Amino acid sequence: PDLETVRFKVLNRTDKYEIREVEPYFIAETTMPGKTGFDFNGSSESFNVLAEYLFGKNTSKEKMEMTTPVITSRTRSDGERMEMTTPVITKKVENQDKWQMSFVMPSKYGSTLPLPKDPSVRIKEVPRKVVAVVAFSGFVTDEEVKRRELRLRDALKNDREFRVKEGASVEVSQYNPPFMLPFTRRNEIALELEKKEE
Repeated sequence: PDLETVRFKVLNRTDKYEIREVEPYFIAETTMPGKTGFDFNGSSESFNVLAEYLFGKNTSKEKMEMTTPVITSRTRSDGERMEMTTPVITKKVENQDKWQMSFVMPSKYGSTLPLPKDPSVRIKEVPRKVVAVVAFSGFVTDEEVKRRELRLRDALKNDREFRVKEGASVEVSQYNPPFMLPFTRRNEIALELEKKEE
């Protein structure tokens, strides 16, 4: 789709993955209900919460443009606390992975984004980072993500310059609306990297 997206530059490309340096960007994110990352109901509920924020459910009633991609990532629930825009009590879910969905915010706002009215929506800045990316088409399922993540981690063991950052969890980017045909869909998985020690 012809929408604003995250800015990056390609540092290296192999037949198995692409390494990108991604510029900082802001996201609006929410934690998804449900056990899996790609359960349809959980996904559409989260998508709608974020879309409402984007289309005016915010403190300045501002309607913002849609961007791509929609990013889904798993976060380990080790009680990490994030900066909140409103007081929210974070309850730790013992030994359970949580999935989060994020919309990339239009870059023209920078840090002046209107605040969400829904306390389940958080605004965060994602700092500059280096990631390894694999693109694929079709519908995204948890099994597909797991399979591709293992293959990518395996391929990266042989990278001369980078390794997977300690504690990095997979991020899934989806670039198309749900009604697109599977073979025309563009998806990516990404893992954050760090330079290998000399």
